[in-house]
Amino acid sequence: MIYRLSGRLVEKQPSSVAVDVNGVAYEASVSLATYAALPAVGEEARIYTHMSVREDGVYLFGFATLEEKQLFLLLITVSGIGPKLAVKILGGIGPEQLRQAIGSSDHAMLATIPGVGKKTAERIVVELKDKFDGIVCSESGPAGDVKQDVIGALVNLGYKLPDCRKAVEGAPADGGFEAVLKSALHILSGKG
Repeated sequence: MIYRLSGRLVEKQPSSVAVDVNGVAYEASVSLATYAALPAVGEEARIYTHMSVREDGVYLFGFATLEEKQLFLLLITVSGIGPKLAVKILGGIGPEQLRQAIGSSDHAMLATIPGVGKKTAERIVVELKDKFDGIVCSESGPAGDVKQDVIGALVNLGYKLPDCRKAVEGAPADGGFEAVLKSALHILSGKG
């Protein structure tokens, strides 16, 4: 599984980007929100990724923020929504608007997104309304990025998101990724 790519942006289109990581360029499908958030071609970029393996190929999807990736992962759990439609949904409506639409059961707003009909919009609301506690909110600055990365790593290790948030909040933010991860693991093991 490829968690994140960091490197030089070699190609940027509204539906996909290519990032050169130490001489190997990875292509990823992206939403319009991620496209707009990325720097110009030739500059350094970082995207969170999700790899989808299907019968017809291996696909990589890229996200500017961890929050957008987590919303994508929730969307693909909804019956009838695959990765390509999930990216369209995130491109048609920003993460915050998506949260609001689902939280307020605004089916009509969701149905305005290309590819999402009335029944799909209703299914999104029904299946995701109670799952939004698990989304990491965007934080700004390097400390927020480190904490988001640690939370993502801990969730991938199998810890529950609310526990991960508490552990990371209790960890000192001045030691970088490894120090925060070590401290959070110490807290999660009950020794902290």
